[in-house]
Amino acid sequence: MYSAIRHFLFTHFKMASGVKVSTPVPEEDAESLGSQKREDRLRKFRELHFKRNEARKLNHQEVVEEDKRLKLPSNWEAKKARLEYDLMVDDKKKECADNGEDYHRVKLLEISAEDAERYEKKKKKRNPDPGFSGYAEAQLRQYQRLTRQIKPDMESYERQREEYGDDFHPTSNSLIHGTHVPTKDGVDRMVQDLEKQIEKRAKYSRRRAYNDDADIDYINERNAKFNKKAERFYGKYTAEIKQNLERGTAV
Repeated sequence: MYSAIRHFLFTHFKMASGVKVSTPVPEEDAESLGSQKREDRLRKFRELHFKRNEARKLNHQEVVEEDKRLKLPSNWEAKKARLEYDLMVDDKKKECADNGEDYHRVKLLEISAEDAERYEKKKKKRNPDPGFSGYAEAQLRQYQRLTRQIKPDMESYERQREEYGDDFHPTSNSLIHGTHVPTKDGVDRMVQDLEKQIEKRAKYSRRRAYNDDADIDYINERNAKFNKKAERFYGKYTAEIKQNLERGTAV
């Protein structure tokens, strides 16, 4: 009873002096608040424990994958990409065969002009001049060189396109063969180019100087070339016989 009176007087004195008095929390509410905080801390701990285990598993998987990559050959990535490309090509060929289409034609239709030009440049850099391997290859290189020098005349192109109409892109039923008449400028360009070719060819096929003091042992140009070849291959074996014939001491 005295404690209740003392508590009442203390509270009344605090309120009169303007000091806030904290209301005592019941024991049941304090216990529930403490248990809730404990549950929150346990829940956060379980979440951190789960994240740690997940990170450890992922780290272990990455270590295993890295060890596998280190044990593979150095060109494994290139081989893998090549095998995947071959499989894709095989699937595409089967699809074209089922649809009754030509695979090479479908492949060319899917290649853009920029990719084709880049591939041609890379091909030229790889082997820009393979050298002389045959007359057909030399003629092809000559044709490619001449076509690179051609500058298209768009005005003439549009004029011919309007003139021929649908026959500008001929088909098997078109009858325009032999109707084209070249212009004077085109003929002049062709003549000028042929003169350049003749001039360039003359430098490569340069005739050897004629020796006035050399013995004349031939009857024409062809026979002179034959005698030179014979002298080059058999001259050292027939030198003594030739000298004896010249001196008149041959037996």
